[in-house]
Amino acid sequence: MAISDTWLKAHSGKPHATREEKADREALSVRVTPKGKITFQLRFRYDGRPCRLDLGTYPLMSLKEARAETQRLRAQLEQGHDPRVVKQLEKQAILQADSVESLFRQWYEAYCKGNKKGHHEILRSFEIHVFPKIGKLPAGRVTLHEWLALLEGQAKARPGIAERILVNAKQMLKWGVKRQLIPAHPLADINAKEDLQIKKVAGSRSLSDEEIRLVWKATEQSRMATKNKIFLKLCLIYGCRNSELRLSEKSHFDFGKQVWTVPTENHKLGKASGKPLLRPITPEIEALIKQAMALSSDGKHLFSNSGTNKPMGIGAPLQLPYNIMQWLRRHEKYEMQHWSVHDLRKTARTNFSTLTEPHIAEIMLGHKLPGSWQVYDQYDYLAEQKDAYSAWCQRLTALVVSP
Repeated sequence: MAISDTWLKAHSGKPHATREEKADREALSVRVTPKGKITFQLRFRYDGRPCRLDLGTYPLMSLKEARAETQRLRAQLEQGHDPRVVKQLEKQAILQADSVESLFRQWYEAYCKGNKKGHHEILRSFEIHVFPKIGKLPAGRVTLHEWLALLEGQAKARPGIAERILVNAKQMLKWGVKRQLIPAHPLADINAKEDLQIKKVAGSRSLSDEEIRLVWKATEQSRMATKNKIFLKLCLIYGCRNSELRLSEKSHFDFGKQVWTVPTENHKLGKASGKPLLRPITPEIEALIKQAMALSSDGKHLFSNSGTNKPMGIGAPLQLPYNIMQWLRRHEKYEMQHWSVHDLRKTARTNFSTLTEPHIAEIMLGHKLPGSWQVYDQYDYLAEQKDAYSAWCQRLTALVVSP
């Protein structure tokens, strides 16, 4: 007679004179110890020998679950697999499963570091916002619900961070699936705009002439470190990405040819174009660069972290606009609208439009020219760039000395 739930409840935890066994159906049976512990077992023959395998204990495993597990393992047996080996391999897979953090770090070393300019920021985002919540969980078992709970919480407070985590988590999971480190990719169909309601709004902050004058004045008169003052000035003059300046080395500046060469690995389009960026050095710019070199005489980088030979850190420029705005609030009673270092790039580009041709301005920023222009036009436009930078420096000088 088959085992029933009623029979199991009646015998679970009840003392028995001896150990008992009772058969169910389709090779399932139970063993009951004298203390009333009930264990489900699979009875089978493998290689002609009778075998038994413990499946689980009642009530942690229900009768329905035991019968389903029996059917699953019998199907494996029919294919020639020893159910005992199947269970052992499954246990090892659980024990050795990569956690979310482990999978991320493998992907980070194998792919992210070599292919993404902002890989340090990606790592930091995961260390702060992902690892503390799901980092220790098996990557293959984290559900879509758990991922969305994390992402939706970030999207409300920090949409930019949420989108960064989503984009890179999707790439990490896809990488893991391809290498059979995880079985599935729960975020494959998730979209930042549709599912997280993250809308990208292009920034339009460009400093006015009066704001440029005040920022320059605050830069000059504040207690900010001299290297940071030079850094801000060069970002405004060149309109370069701040990472290009942060990672620049003294050897990249050729005062004989009056050219700053930004290597392919230091600029956004370098990997795709395979070409460095070439920017002219005007007399005004040369003075600032040589001053920065004198301040970092012990290292190879133009701007280094204080007391080290390492380049200026990613987070170092982030605080500089805040310091400027604080100085203006305190000393000029001026409440300046928020701006970032990247907005200096927009400010420069806006002014370049009045000083040179559009394609020259785009080259000065290190942007890609449209269509086949980028392919066929190999001219460096250094002379034209130099004229524009000189005119921009003259305009800045006039703004700074104006009352």
